[in-house]
Amino acid sequence: MMLEDLLEQYPKTALLKDGRAVILRPLQPTDERAFHQFFCEIPETERLLFKHRVTDPEVIRDWCQNVNYHRILPLLALDETRILADASLHQSLGGWKRHIGRISVVVHPAARGLGLAKTMVRELIEVAQNIGLEHLEAEFMGEQLAARHVFGKLGFTELLVLKDYVKDMQAIPHDYVLMGRRLITDEEFAAAN
Repeated sequence: MMLEDLLEQYPKTALLKDGRAVILRPLQPTDERAFHQFFCEIPETERLLFKHRVTDPEVIRDWCQNVNYHRILPLLALDETRILADASLHQSLGGWKRHIGRISVVVHPAARGLGLAKTMVRELIEVAQNIGLEHLEAEFMGEQLAARHVFGKLGFTELLVLKDYVKDMQAIPHDYVLMGRRLITDEEFAAAN
């Protein structure tokens, strides 16, 4: 299936464990201010583990104004007033990793424990399968136990653990954990039935 066809299915509604409905939809250029606010509300101790300086307005402006859904599909979960989560599917459009996607997810502290991360990762797994990806990866620092647990429940397993391999925003070393999961393609699914 073409990514454009999948994007036409949004916005979608998802229910949280507390019964609240949230809207899932791709990031748009008009989300710049709310997206920046979302990342500013993530605790600093967690932002230290991110790859980018997400409180820098220029970083967020670049992400919002240069959206390329084929390379990175940022999916947002929103309630009536704010962004509650961001999950992204990253892909290489060529080269030796073109069949592999990478998923990342961040949930606002006020929306944790409600199944939102699991819902969003599940949504991106479905997108990845529909656009023909064969494998998914997720990268973590060793301390990100809750996130690793969510991905584990969705079929991801540890592929690699490297001790003190990456450094946070304060240059403190951490273990690097790569998790992965194989996707069943439409052809494999049809052959199995």
